[in-house]
Amino acid sequence: MERLTRSSSDIKTPSNSEPWWKSAVVYQVYPRSFADSDGDGIGDLRGLISKLGYLATLGVDVVWVSPFFRSPQHDNSYDISDYRDVDPLFGTLADSDELIAGLHARGMKLMMDVVVNHTSDEHPWFLESRSSLDNPKRDWYWWRPARPGTHAGEPGAEPTNWVSYFSESSWTLDEATGEYYLHLFSRHQVDLNWENPEVRQAVYETLRWWLERGVDGLRMDVINMISKRLPLEDGPLRPGSRYGDGTASYICGPRIHEFLHELDQEVISGHDKVLITVGEMPGVTVEDALLFTDPSRAEVDMVFQFEHVQLDHGPGGPFDVRPLRLLDLKESLGRWQLALAEKGWSSLYWNNHDQPRAVSRFGSDNPVLRMASAKLLATVLHLHRGTPYIYQGEELGMTNYPFQSIEEFRDIESVNYLRHAKESGVDEDAILEALRHRSRDNARTPMQWDAGVNGSFTTGKPWLAINPNYREINVEAQVGDPDSVFHHYRKLIALRHELPVVAHGDFTMLFPGHEQIYAFTRRLDNQELLVLANISSQEAVARFNEADQWSTSELLLSNYPSNQAPLAAELMLTPWEVRVYLRRPATS
Repeated sequence: MERLTRSSSDIKTPSNSEPWWKSAVVYQVYPRSFADSDGDGIGDLRGLISKLGYLATLGVDVVWVSPFFRSPQHDNSYDISDYRDVDPLFGTLADSDELIAGLHARGMKLMMDVVVNHTSDEHPWFLESRSSLDNPKRDWYWWRPARPGTHAGEPGAEPTNWVSYFSESSWTLDEATGEYYLHLFSRHQVDLNWENPEVRQAVYETLRWWLERGVDGLRMDVINMISKRLPLEDGPLRPGSRYGDGTASYICGPRIHEFLHELDQEVISGHDKVLITVGEMPGVTVEDALLFTDPSRAEVDMVFQFEHVQLDHGPGGPFDVRPLRLLDLKESLGRWQLALAEKGWSSLYWNNHDQPRAVSRFGSDNPVLRMASAKLLATVLHLHRGTPYIYQGEELGMTNYPFQSIEEFRDIESVNYLRHAKESGVDEDAILEALRHRSRDNARTPMQWDAGVNGSFTTGKPWLAINPNYREINVEAQVGDPDSVFHHYRKLIALRHELPVVAHGDFTMLFPGHEQIYAFTRRLDNQELLVLANISSQEAVARFNEADQWSTSELLLSNYPSNQAPLAAELMLTPWEVRVYLRRPATS
């Protein structure tokens, strides 16, 4: 890595006013699939604690841990029944304190996954709310009677026609009180009524409680859904369905900016120089994101947007699989880079616990090309402007699982889709093919630590089958191989830490109409990076009119053995090849 620091006198040090998280890299841990310490087949906090040295070696700055709170586990801990306790599956509060201390001792931070759009239907707040029509907490959730002119429980009696994200009605009838409650996700995940100030204060108090325990950041799950547009009304019917699309009533609702600013003032204010806040926001536009992340508005530091991971969806949604066009991907990501160029900030990601594995989706999981495509995807992503996120196993090039039957799926979204697709007469082979590509279970197979039994994820039976390729793709093999995907990620993380142009430079897209090559430049003062990537399984030619301007550049990073010849006007890139050049223009 000598080349990264040998000319440090040329590097402009960013102003102290620049937030630390612009130069940071975040690593997401899905705890039930990361490392199991007690042999029950489910990952836990003590398993995570045992792997902190690995994360420190990788070089990440922040560890985002998916929810580990007490939960009935209908949606793998995203249905929370107690915000102030750790689920016994994962350990104890003392374990969470040890995790925080262990991260801090190694110079890393903990970002907690906050789910406050909804609670479990077993949360004490909801148990009180459903106990009677006049309970003081009745208004903590969204309760509505049957649609006028209908009888509760009959088809079509739901207060609105909205479909949930898990392929069912967004309303469930409570037999005891005769009213319906709203749930945008599972019927076990009940939407909180943020219109009620008591709800908001209860949420803020809980978040402050965790920050006092040492948590350094908040990743806020579907946080742009907390404001609903009143009155709640039907949405347009979805093709071939009796359900409607209600997103206009709850995506970025009328009070969303007010609520997020209030959360910032009640929870974050006074700690904003050291904390990081991230809003997961399905359906958010670049215009919305600019408002959410404008520092002067004090709402969130960055957003997770979904536009680029929906480009290969057909009209039927995520399980309607379509080929991804590189031109669409470049247009989307380039537009977000441009929109947030002067103010605001982006989260950069290819995959997470809700998305299939990046190599199988955007790259190639062909064994001959897998490693090259994994390195390419990492390079392209990490050298954009924004804060990059690594999902566990991504740094190894882990792939989708080779599902052979529909009985193998565990994820509630996949299981619900399967049931409704079969009821609609969809062929079982077509269902299996869709799930192979898009099921969230692809991301949730256990971490592959070595070539031992179950990849040494657990000494018991893993809750979800481990990918059979763990014998070839695992931590032990890659840490010991300087040419591995793991070490390529280490180099990219080091680049972000050591070259301010990576975190703070501008962004210019090149070859916007090229159907194979993704290329761009990053520039900050007297430094410029050029990224050239062939995102295809065929050779590609880049005709570079300004090659002479790069004649003194150095090849900073590549995923193939390559000589140090100057950049040529016509460059042939092999399948899934990426090159990064660094230029320091001569001063006049």
